[in-house]
Amino acid sequence: MHRNATFETFGGSRTLIRDYTHWSVQVRPKQVTLGALIILSHSDATAFSALAAEAFAELATVVKDAETVSAKAFANTKINYLMLMMVDPHVHFHVLPRYAAPVMFEGTAYTDPGWPGQPVLTVSEGLPDAERVAGQLRAVWPNPRA
Repeated sequence: MHRNATFETFGGSRTLIRDYTHWSVQVRPKQVTLGALIILSHSDATAFSALAAEAFAELATVVKDAETVSAKAFANTKINYLMLMMVDPHVHFHVLPRYAAPVMFEGTAYTDPGWPGQPVLTVSEGLPDAERVAGQLRAVWPNPRA
């Protein structure tokens, strides 16, 4: 499978949750909110409009899986999607579960310091290691569809 450089920037196989035909889902190495993800195109495209039509079609499934799993694993209140592509140029989204109340993971309560406003992207101290979050999400992520 083709991987662009942005895949390694976000932890490579250590943080990989699931591969799809056109997309990968990774846990964001810097957890700014519990369960923060990266949805990354396998393409070398650096513009959203440059993706193949098939990638756009598959994105609906990837987003639905991300939302379903986040709700199941962490009972988030909302999800924010950020598509910045400034430092890491390949097409990708930062998927940030948002929480109106503290959420428990491995016996510790985690808060969303930006709630109900914009996510605070500079705070990740005290949040669990991305690989532990990845393990939790892999266990409940649906298998790719044929």
